[in-house]
Amino acid sequence: MSAAGASGAPAVLWRPTEQAVQDAAITHFAAWVEEHRSVRVTESYDQLWRWSVDDIEGFWAAIWEYFDVQFSGSAEPVLADASMPGARWYPDAQLNYAEHIFRGRDPEAVAILHADERTATGSWTWGELHDQTARIAAGLRRLGVGRGDRVAAYLPNVPETVAAFLAVASIGAIWTSAAPEFGAKAVVERFAQVEPKVLLAIDGYTYGGKDFDRRDIVTALGRDIPSVEHVVVLDRLGLARPEGTLGWEDLTAEYDELRFSRVAFEHPLWILYSSGTTGPPKAIVHGHGGVLLEQLKVLNLHLDAREQDRVFWFTTTGWMMWNFLVGVLLTPAPIVLFDGNPGTPTLHRLWDLAAETGITILGASASFIASCQKEGVRPREGRDLSALRAVGSTGSPLAPEGFDWIYDELGPDLWLFSTSGGTDVVSAFVGGVPTLPVYEGELQARALGADLQAWDPDGRPVVGEVGELVLCQPMPSMPVFLWGDEDGSRLRDTYFSTYPGIWRHGDWITITDRGTAVISGRSDSTINRGGVRMGTAEIYRAVLAEEDVLDALVVDVPGRPGFPDGWMPLFVVLRDGTAVDDGLTARLKRRIRQDCSPRHVPNAILQIAEVPRTLSGKVLEVPVKRILMGEEPSRVASPDSLANPDALQAFADLAASQAQPQV
Repeated sequence: MSAAGASGAPAVLWRPTEQAVQDAAITHFAAWVEEHRSVRVTESYDQLWRWSVDDIEGFWAAIWEYFDVQFSGSAEPVLADASMPGARWYPDAQLNYAEHIFRGRDPEAVAILHADERTATGSWTWGELHDQTARIAAGLRRLGVGRGDRVAAYLPNVPETVAAFLAVASIGAIWTSAAPEFGAKAVVERFAQVEPKVLLAIDGYTYGGKDFDRRDIVTALGRDIPSVEHVVVLDRLGLARPEGTLGWEDLTAEYDELRFSRVAFEHPLWILYSSGTTGPPKAIVHGHGGVLLEQLKVLNLHLDAREQDRVFWFTTTGWMMWNFLVGVLLTPAPIVLFDGNPGTPTLHRLWDLAAETGITILGASASFIASCQKEGVRPREGRDLSALRAVGSTGSPLAPEGFDWIYDELGPDLWLFSTSGGTDVVSAFVGGVPTLPVYEGELQARALGADLQAWDPDGRPVVGEVGELVLCQPMPSMPVFLWGDEDGSRLRDTYFSTYPGIWRHGDWITITDRGTAVISGRSDSTINRGGVRMGTAEIYRAVLAEEDVLDALVVDVPGRPGFPDGWMPLFVVLRDGTAVDDGLTARLKRRIRQDCSPRHVPNAILQIAEVPRTLSGKVLEVPVKRILMGEEPSRVASPDSLANPDALQAFADLAASQAQPQV
């Protein structure tokens, strides 16, 4: 399926049927815009996108009106200040995110399906979700939580966590969460910054078939975060609660009417965190109104979630995709939660879940898809996946071979959409469009309202060439501020220091003349050989095509004697029983030379036990580069922010030995 089209473009793997285009929510929205705004936008997606960025105020006003946002005050002006940073949206409107989740719901309809490694699938109706949310909100108010207070959650991906978030939002308090696999130091680094009043926690969790008692960590969190006045513990493993804590049943003991406190558009809804690889994670604050507008747009129009759908994305509460998945409740579709290891007992687990629950839209990371491909998983073998109509991929670039595997295994009628965005905007600004074709290895289009371009080093837009991913106009879901960044300097340094007034995201992107996109990796870890720049994703694509290579990491280390272009080692994780030998080395070099360029053939190919990653799965390319340049591991990455901190030691040992083997 890898043949290119006649024009030299990649192969088209899927096209929507005429009926699917007619039925898509984005088609209905475009028709509404023509009728109510007297502007032509129905001829093509590109026409609609261009209007959405040429008339950015008109576009977001249309989203507001089309989705009937409930508010107090005035919906004008839409954008009082369009500067970046500092954009001010709807300054005279008050609203509440959670109010929109619950409006018009049938109490008997299913809102959430949920499963874990050990229990059968269960469900919550909208009535049950409303009841639990109301009870938690009442309990939080009894504990003294009010508007603007922070509530921190050390909870897994279960329905109670969703209800707790909605309860916090209904009050106008501020939600922040971390997954239970995070260590105590990593959690304190995050939560202590924002001074939560209440900590919602778990007694323990199950992962990979093993139970993990977290009571000692819960006790430490209550002790080491001075602002915490109350700790409430949800029973998952049946363990005795830590002394001095409240039980979940205490929190939910009394029912009171669920009330929604309408707050300013930019009033904080939740606080998310950067990966924290180079110091304390940045606490990124998003507002009620910005998240509401962005999720109404992306989940209804781009994800195209409908009443007959069941939407799943594999995530934990420590990744922004959890916030994204909860936002699907703004659509008519119920959501599916899974708590545990997607590889337990095998990589078939999520495909089993899809069959059991009738998932129609399944989202996962690109690495999960690659793992299924490597391990020879056959999703349709022995299970009924006829309900599945779409698969989403994010977290890292999905290689063309991953596209091919999805279509080979799941059939030609499936819509595959790869997306890219981030915690910073808690959404995707390039990705899926249900009315466009899918080209092998490419993201379908730039999202509506996202004025995204590829820029060269001189700040000029380029098409068909790799450039910096920039956003030239504000999006409502951009951070309201970074917590503790009183003068805004950290926000400016993070996003606006390279191109003043322009958001630089830190990714390499190519925008094609067809409007599709290819993400090439992080721009701060780009391989630059003799002036030829290449994203690491392209090198990984070539390397991981080798059957015995399970994972890889490549860096470009400057300043090594004898290597004028820098020393470029490739580190590989190999299948058990294999090792780096002359045959493997020759094959890898040949693949990289042919698929990338002769300049990007590594100086060294070295075997490692595992690739170091953050808790959210990101490869630590820049920290490894800094270690190989002589810095201590503890200075380049916080161990508690890493999934496998011991993996850094191999690079420290290599740096200490001054090894520069040429293979």
